[in-house]
Amino acid sequence: MRKIILYIAASTDGYIARPDGNIDWLHDKKYNIPDEDFGYSAFLQTIDTTLMGHNTYREILGFDMPFPYPELKNHVFSRSEQQDTEYVAFVRDGAVDFIEKLKEQPGKDIWLIGGGQLNATVLNAGLLDEIILTYIPIVLGKGIPLFSAETEEHKLKLIPTENKLYRNGFLQVRYSC
Repeated sequence: MRKIILYIAASTDGYIARPDGNIDWLHDKKYNIPDEDFGYSAFLQTIDTTLMGHNTYREILGFDMPFPYPELKNHVFSRSEQQDTEYVAFVRDGAVDFIEKLKEQPGKDIWLIGGGQLNATVLNAGLLDEIILTYIPIVLGKGIPLFSAETEEHKLKLIPTENKLYRNGFLQVRYSC
């Protein structure tokens, strides 16, 4: 069965974006390490599908670049009626049932991009298999949390051989759920 992996960055205090959804802090030049992508390219080789919430999708569309995942199957979860696009299929109802069926289909692993509400839904349903979390050395104080307030308690297991500390202060940890 395919795994669902939450591959994401968060501030040290657990936020994935500012209150308005802005992620400018992730692209601060002081964090740049030439020729280092923090495992992103290797991770992309393991997946063929993405899952994202509507707000995350809107944020991605606001980047000054073409849609970044045209070669993947992309599913956006939205409460409002949306027309599918060239790169994205919208899922309006039955997120948990949809994801359960998706996991059973053949293919590579599935990237749960976020945001916090979808992360909570997938975790609460017992569908999240792994978390690859990169902590960025910044305290935002407020913002969109990694998991929304609806999240139930879950104990995670650290995969100790998969953790990395980068010279810019990024700490990447991997958990099984």
